[in-house]
Amino acid sequence: MANEVKNVAFPQLPAGAGKIDDCAPKMFTTTESGLNYRILRAGAGDKPTARQAVEVHYHGWLDNKNVFDSSYERRESISFPLNRVIAGWTEGMQLVGKGGMIELEIPPELGYGARGAGAAVPPHSTLHFLVELINIK
Repeated sequence: MANEVKNVAFPQLPAGAGKIDDCAPKMFTTTESGLNYRILRAGAGDKPTARQAVEVHYHGWLDNKNVFDSSYERRESISFPLNRVIAGWTEGMQLVGKGGMIELEIPPELGYGARGAGAAVPPHSTLHFLVELINIK
């Protein structure tokens, strides 16, 4: 069962990102796994399954606001199978429809955990993502 938590301001949108819906929630919802999310723009299309691939634009940052990765900054969307990414992405992307935008707050156990991800993501980091779902493949 999901619970609503954390009434927070919307993230600053990176250059090239679409708009947030006027009715987007100020609160995050927490899933049973501990993933925090909020739908910032409702998609009009289907939602992907864990066995599908998606094409997205995304912007990722840490609690300290440092950006560790951004397809917006590279000006190029990316495609990948949802069953080959961190658990927080696999779960979170199934919650938004094609054309939608989701904000994810991924706890370490659903992200890179104790190992981190190179110099950009220290061990035990909470990851924050803004993601636009462009296509489902």
